[in-house]
Amino acid sequence: MKPVTDIVSTVIKYLHRDDTLPLPQLRKLGLIYSSYRFIVSVFFMLMVYINARTDNSSLLPSFLQQTVLSFYVLLSLILLGLFYVVSKKMRRQLAFGLVLDVVILSLLLYTAGAPDLQLTMLYMVVVAASFMLLHSSQALIITLLAIIFVIYQQFFYAIANSMSLANLSDALLMSASFLAVGILSWSLSQRLVQLEKVAASHAREVERLNVINQEVITQMVNGVIVIDKQRIVLANLAAHQLLSMAHDPAAQDLSTAINNTQNDKRQALLHNFQQKLSKQHTQLLKACLSVASGQSRSFTYDLPAIANASVFGKLRVQITPLKDDSKLVILEDLRREHASAQQLKLASLGQLTASIAHEIRNPLAAISQASQLLMEDMAELDAKNAASDNQESSSSYLDMAGNHELYKMIFSQTKRVNRIIEDVLKLSRQQKANQQSIVLAEWLPVFLENYFKGHDVFLHVKTQLIISFDTHQLEQVLINLINNGLRHSSYAHPHAYVEIEVYCVDNDVIIDALDGGTGVKAEELQHLFNPFFTTDQKGTGLGLYLSQAFCEANQARLLYVPEHEKTCFRLIAPAVNSDIYV
Repeated sequence: MKPVTDIVSTVIKYLHRDDTLPLPQLRKLGLIYSSYRFIVSVFFMLMVYINARTDNSSLLPSFLQQTVLSFYVLLSLILLGLFYVVSKKMRRQLAFGLVLDVVILSLLLYTAGAPDLQLTMLYMVVVAASFMLLHSSQALIITLLAIIFVIYQQFFYAIANSMSLANLSDALLMSASFLAVGILSWSLSQRLVQLEKVAASHAREVERLNVINQEVITQMVNGVIVIDKQRIVLANLAAHQLLSMAHDPAAQDLSTAINNTQNDKRQALLHNFQQKLSKQHTQLLKACLSVASGQSRSFTYDLPAIANASVFGKLRVQITPLKDDSKLVILEDLRREHASAQQLKLASLGQLTASIAHEIRNPLAAISQASQLLMEDMAELDAKNAASDNQESSSSYLDMAGNHELYKMIFSQTKRVNRIIEDVLKLSRQQKANQQSIVLAEWLPVFLENYFKGHDVFLHVKTQLIISFDTHQLEQVLINLINNGLRHSSYAHPHAYVEIEVYCVDNDVIIDALDGGTGVKAEELQHLFNPFFTTDQKGTGLGLYLSQAFCEANQARLLYVPEHEKTCFRLIAPAVNSDIYV
């Protein structure tokens, strides 16, 4: 008995370990089977009355048949409505319905008064459905229940009425058929479950890859636009920023609008983006749409100047064909490429100038020291001459006094050359920008307090946006601009002052350094940021050049705005936004 017990326990464990359909699939199949039950019950009810009329019998179906069928129709309708409305404990509802099917079919067989093959075959559907919708242990119980009723109807009922064993083989064959159908249905259900799991796993993987792709596209420095059938279907944050499109707060959810519930919102935002693009960048949109399918094109696009901001630049546009006549448009900011080239140029220039500057400093230090010693000698001679009344020494002093101004000139010029060398060494020591997030509204007051306390430097901050910049290099840029402003403003007015205005235009943060000086002449504009160009005799001509190099190293721009009513140097840096949209 022990081996049989072990086999039975092993089978039970195996059946308990089986997988079942996921709830959405179970609900769908359950609704189909509940509808099938209701249709079959109504069909049975109609067929009983139709058969009674065709037999020309005045007798109605038996009371038991009417009661069973009425009860079956009513319960079938209740179970269908309950399964449709209530989504909890679906397997219990299905198990109750399947047991009901077996009981009703058995009662119908009993009321028929003789074995009915058609009714017996309906057991097959119940057995198959139980193995597909329920756990194997529950399905096995329902199958055994069906076998018991069939054997009773075809075997024991035959013995009780005619004492004939002729239907024994039919009953056993039918029972074996139930088990075979159950095993096949269970096998099919397990295959279906595995397929559902694989499909769900693939769907999750596709969704995960989609999220990763969305994140990668969103974080790209280059702008990405996808055009399908003359319609924009994707545009990332960089595309909005590079094209200076007005920021739409609702667009920050576009990157997550990847399911059907958010599809309408996504389409609306993309349509809004295309409309803005057609208004502000008509030339670019026409060029992208006019490229024939299957062809590639690359060109440079000049961004239109924006009023009050002087924001202008160039983009490299690369159009690549995709499948199904779609087009991939890549927007690359040439400022970054220019900044990289500038970094290479500064690096090579720095190596040369550093060696030259060190060689110049040695003789320069000797000249400076000699001029200081000569001035000290003049000071001693001045003291001796004041203490002596010798006419001869006085005439000698007067001869040498003329040289004192020459010595002072030599010393001042050596100091100027030394400042130039210091600036050149700063240029040669320039390292890669260590960019940090800077909240200008908090950083600028501290900066002015540290470097320009006591000077009339007025700060006006109109934005809370953040920029990414090397703090040391930003300090050097602003120190140069403010010192230049204070110096040139003092030439035109007795009261020197500088105003610093910070505001935002589209996706750029603007820092204006304003002063009341006479400004830059038109003929000097083209040389303004060249090295060693200066309009001030005391200047070295490297301040603006270094400031522009620092800005370009941080993907920002420094320019002079001649249209402004005051002398205006403008620093334009891209804003750092946490909003992400695709």
